[in-house]
Amino acid sequence: MAAISRLIVVSNRVSPPEHRKSGAAGGLAVAVAAALRQYSGFWFGWSGQTIETFTGELHTRRVNDVEVVTLDLEDADYQEYYNGYANGTLWPLFHYRIDLTAYERSFGEGYERVNRRFAAALAPLVQPGDLIWVHDYHLIPLGRALRELGVTNPIGFFLHIPWPAPQLLTTLPRHRQLVEALFSYDLLGLQTDEWLSAFEAYVLGEAGGSREADGRLRAFGRSVRAQAFPIGLDFGDFQKFARSRTADRAYDRMAAHSAFRAMIIGVERLDYSKGLEERLAGFEKFLEDNPDMVRKVLYLQIAPTSREEVEAYQDLRARIWALAGRINAAWADMDWAPIQYVNRTYSRVELAGVYRAARVGLVTPLRDGMNLVAKEYVAAQDPSDPGVLVLSRFAGAARQMHEALIVNPFSREELADALKRALAMERAERTRRWEALMDGLSRTDVHAWRDDFVAALKAARDGPA
Repeated sequence: MAAISRLIVVSNRVSPPEHRKSGAAGGLAVAVAAALRQYSGFWFGWSGQTIETFTGELHTRRVNDVEVVTLDLEDADYQEYYNGYANGTLWPLFHYRIDLTAYERSFGEGYERVNRRFAAALAPLVQPGDLIWVHDYHLIPLGRALRELGVTNPIGFFLHIPWPAPQLLTTLPRHRQLVEALFSYDLLGLQTDEWLSAFEAYVLGEAGGSREADGRLRAFGRSVRAQAFPIGLDFGDFQKFARSRTADRAYDRMAAHSAFRAMIIGVERLDYSKGLEERLAGFEKFLEDNPDMVRKVLYLQIAPTSREEVEAYQDLRARIWALAGRINAAWADMDWAPIQYVNRTYSRVELAGVYRAARVGLVTPLRDGMNLVAKEYVAAQDPSDPGVLVLSRFAGAARQMHEALIVNPFSREELADALKRALAMERAERTRRWEALMDGLSRTDVHAWRDDFVAALKAARDGPA
């Protein structure tokens, strides 16, 4: 392979941290920005804007030492590719919600069309020696589209969400073509060994593939190296955020608000994969089982809305409002309500202060690729008096964070019992668990994730098989 010149990162949306010190960026943005600060190159993807007619015109700018290259999409692209196939078909299916999965031919056509448009715009920018790193479920066919245009550079793909069991994936029309597209990559990364095993099971069972002597998977006349690369936290930066003046102000505000009460915190985008309804039911069960804790706890749930054009999200929002309202109506007093439900977005710096003020971090998705909120909650804690993380066994983070209280989020009894145990836990045990979790976070941070993936991609092969 030629000497490596640049790293090209490709994702659906390009959203580099505009103000790194503010901590406003999410997990993928932080991880990608960290990679591009280490290696020269650029970040390519959709601008987030739609236009009447697709032109393929590229927009280039530099944001906080990161070069970004974007293109606009048509409204039909947005509806069919983004709202349709990516978030109406793949997202629910990959999160085991087959009941919400939409199968429409126009969605699949839009998905393929946008990936070809991405490839046509990106291919002329690729130079010999470049490494190309494609991110997430929106862009599974991009590697194949680039190969068809003659790009021979090493191309890696990383899936940030779970990979579904073969029995679920086979409900998808043209599922073989979707998996076959992944064999145009040199390296396929998944968050955990569980998702990797599910992918291998499909390849070996449904696709009639095989495992080669060097561990690569072969099917469809090609081979790919597939590995687990659990994404980490930007550990050093986040600890600085957590000790900043902004975080301290947020801590003081929440500590005063929850004075004489233990605060429980939940933070996630409003999504059916996050288990919010089940979590509220578990908290209600906790109140029923522990009447002595009434007025002694405050559950703050921060859940910014998303994908509001999708009907399933509109329905979810209405159900959560109704459930939180019902619980508050049943348990509240004139000077206290058990649940504070907020549909606003806060910066990671502000949230770091809120996490520190919370005695329990409640992170209970029904299915999640990793979940960096669990890691942020731990990293934000006061070493002298840390809180307790209650974590779903179905979050990828549970594979690493064994010292959390691991629960089945579908069981309201388990959730209630875990809350009781976390709130009653002695400081010595809380500290022991926190120290072990922090050790893991520091050793498997975002920089280790980045370096492991890039090193594996460099070594994967010199070109397409």
